[in-house]
Amino acid sequence: MDNKTVVRRLFDAVNDRRLQDLPEYMAADVIDHNKVIHGEPDEAGAAFEGIRMQLEAFDPFLMHIEELIAEGDRVVARITMSGVHSGTHIRMPQPTDGRFENEAIFILTVADGKVTEIRAVSDRLGLFLQLGWDWPTAD
Repeated sequence: MDNKTVVRRLFDAVNDRRLQDLPEYMAADVIDHNKVIHGEPDEAGAAFEGIRMQLEAFDPFLMHIEELIAEGDRVVARITMSGVHSGTHIRMPQPTDGRFENEAIFILTVADGKVTEIRAVSDRLGLFLQLGWDWPTAD
């Protein structure tokens, strides 16, 4: 399976809320440099819990791939994320039922058919403004 296919299938698994399938596309010790909101776990392999937390907080939650660019072991995905804040998260315990849509760019490193490293930037301020949240501060 080529690297772009790995990334497409990873995003499909997240969109379909198939957490049990994530190990097919992410290494057990994947490093996630993308902390969407302070309070997410921050050790090797913590991306699994971070994704679970996001899906718990947002239902529906969708990551629509706008374009994929691959070179060597890297895949860059420009995506549109959308969802509804319908659940809880450590930083936003009360669901707002607010909708959001924002852009993000992911840079994923793929080795042996699995994502081993995740870096991303997204319009977090836009997300917070759309949902009416206060900007988080580090503890």
